[in-house]
Amino acid sequence: MNVILRSLPFLFLIACGGSKKVVDPPAETPTAVQRPAWVGARPTSDGFYIGIGMANKTRPDVLETAKKNALNDLASEISVRVEGNSLLYTLDRKNQFDETFTGSIKTTSNEQLEGFELVESWENGTEYWTYYRLSKAEHARIKAEKKAGAIRNALDFHSRSKQSVGTGDLRNAFDQELRALLAMKDYWGENDAVELEGKQVQLVNELYAELQKLTSNVRLTVLPERCELSYANGFKRELLVNAAYANGGGLRDLAQLPLFISYPGTGGKVTELKNTDTEGQARSTIQRVDPAAKQQEILVKLNLDELIGREMDRALVGALVGSLTVPELHVPIDLRMPKVFMRAHETNLGKPVADAGIALVVREELTSKSFRFVDRESDADLLLDLNAATRQGGESNGFFTTFVDVSYTFRDRKTQEVVFEGGKQGVKGVQLSYERAGLESFKKAIPDIRKELVPGILNAFN
Repeated sequence: MNVILRSLPFLFLIACGGSKKVVDPPAETPTAVQRPAWVGARPTSDGFYIGIGMANKTRPDVLETAKKNALNDLASEISVRVEGNSLLYTLDRKNQFDETFTGSIKTTSNEQLEGFELVESWENGTEYWTYYRLSKAEHARIKAEKKAGAIRNALDFHSRSKQSVGTGDLRNAFDQELRALLAMKDYWGENDAVELEGKQVQLVNELYAELQKLTSNVRLTVLPERCELSYANGFKRELLVNAAYANGGGLRDLAQLPLFISYPGTGGKVTELKNTDTEGQARSTIQRVDPAAKQQEILVKLNLDELIGREMDRALVGALVGSLTVPELHVPIDLRMPKVFMRAHETNLGKPVADAGIALVVREELTSKSFRFVDRESDADLLLDLNAATRQGGESNGFFTTFVDVSYTFRDRKTQEVVFEGGKQGVKGVQLSYERAGLESFKKAIPDIRKELVPGILNAFN
């Protein structure tokens, strides 16, 4: 009871005070005084690189984003000067790299930054700020240490490449030289003078020159030097490719060298990927060549793509090796089509059809593909017997239907053996009379005959 009584005056005061207006102290608003100086004005330092980053608190990864932005800012302070005698400068001058790629090489990525430290962080209701710095002296020390390690790795790869060249293993030599160059990727824009084989050289330029030498010193030869395809050899010929490396005035056979071989085929471009054997040789059978192709030749070249490791950055390496000399040969194809003697018998409802039949179209199609027609059977390689005849199909509501049956046979003149045969049966034509319907059926049969004729003859030999 005494406790309650003693509390009454206090309660009374509270009740009385309810009629008075309570004046709250002025709310503090974020001002420049509350913000650290480094948030409002970027600090400068002779001994440190500075990075300031901010992230909005609406982001779920606000801390990571603020740090990333700060390190991006810090990295942008580290100036990169591309030396005039560096590889990057040379490649830029030759327009080998686009601006985006060049920029990524010139700027140190955040993942490579080491030795930075958090100076301070600050936040308000909506923003989170971070302040990082990196000692310029420490950065220089770490960079020099990493560069020395990169040089050691590059020289080791280069030494292995030289050993592989000596044994005729160009595939491994190229791989090792490329890895040597990539080991120095972060320093492509800098001077990197080292002593190599008793002389002072710019290491990256020297490695790139060696990479160029590896491809440009490859010597490809083929037999035969012209590929003749004719009826006599069944339009098929083996091509023998030899690959060697020119080094010190001599030639060394290159085993397991990847080659790219292509030529125009009747079904589209034919592409073959071959590897040379232990004697530096590879074989390919050239067949089914398209007689209508504009470029009648075989392309043989070093398959550079197969020399690049699958785990390597293809965009980076592709831009790097894009200017390398890739040896290639162009082997002419002499396609000699057979001489043909044609015997044609074509009727429309029992009456001969002259120029309206299939024979004229067959002659045009074969001639356009370099076949030669002769007037005497004894001069021919192939004998062509063509037969086409129409038959009535019926009439309905004033429309007449006729069907044509076409057959053709190519025989070897000397052996009389069938080389190729084909045709179309029951090709329908509809017109206002049987005769016109017959001519219509001839017309409809022509496209399919054109399409299958020449490919069928050529494929018959393979």
